[in-house]
Amino acid sequence: MTEILSQAVSQPLDSRVSDFVALLKPRVMSLVVFSGFAGLWLAPGVEAMNPVLAVIAMLCLAVNAGAAGAINMWYDRDIDAVMHRTRGRPLPMGRVDEAEALAFGLTLSIFSVMIMGLALNWVAAGLLAFASVFYVFVYTMWLKRLTPQNIVIGGAAGAFPPLIGWAAVTGSVSIESLILFLIIFFWTPPHFWALSLYANEDYKRARIPMMAVVHGIRATKIQMVLYTLILFPLSLVPAFTGMTGPAYGVLAAFLSGFFVLTAVSVLMSDDLKKARLMFGYSVFYLFSLFLAMILNAA
Repeated sequence: MTEILSQAVSQPLDSRVSDFVALLKPRVMSLVVFSGFAGLWLAPGVEAMNPVLAVIAMLCLAVNAGAAGAINMWYDRDIDAVMHRTRGRPLPMGRVDEAEALAFGLTLSIFSVMIMGLALNWVAAGLLAFASVFYVFVYTMWLKRLTPQNIVIGGAAGAFPPLIGWAAVTGSVSIESLILFLIIFFWTPPHFWALSLYANEDYKRARIPMMAVVHGIRATKIQMVLYTLILFPLSLVPAFTGMTGPAYGVLAAFLSGFFVLTAVSVLMSDDLKKARLMFGYSVFYLFSLFLAMILNAA
């Protein structure tokens, strides 16, 4: 431990900074912030909101998401070390000390919740804290290593950002914001299962009970199709509740229909490239869906 710590301290400053940035999972953070901004933008009364407060809300969301990612990497450092996809992360490589990573995550998490509560409101702060606790304790420390439903249940943590953005404006949770929550909730399993298909050997090596590891690849593919079929009508709901205009509904139907087709393509093929393509499209899909909501807000 002392050797690793001294090695970390002796690293150049720019290398140290990049390692701590990596702990925040910036790619995941970007999706969290964008969906959170969509919730904020669609909330009633946003036009009267101080722009500085809107920026603070998004910064708190970003910092908290990054903090949860850092704690996740701290806890999962053992399995990250044996998975090809994650073994280059700062903790398995010994570039960041374990205690530093944990302290970094906890400090940022507490700080972001307190600022959200003091600057915006405590409903948004409470949702932010709950999402972080759910991700760290329910998903990372419990479900991930216990059940093939880990992504289905634990993925709820990633669906909280629109609720938080909405609450930052209104100080409440509504049916409309819950619809945004459900869209991400049902998007998460096919998104991560697509990844798990072409990273199946990694999950086997790490003994993580992903759906494909426990129930097989075909069962996982069928589940992916079912979730995209549920997501299709759900993605259209904002156009029928007054949250967006009709143009959003047309684009959502096209995007969601293609998402279903990618899942069917994965089901009908043994080529893992199809799963990789579906994973890439799933990220594009969610960004595009929420961008369409923002641009076509009622």
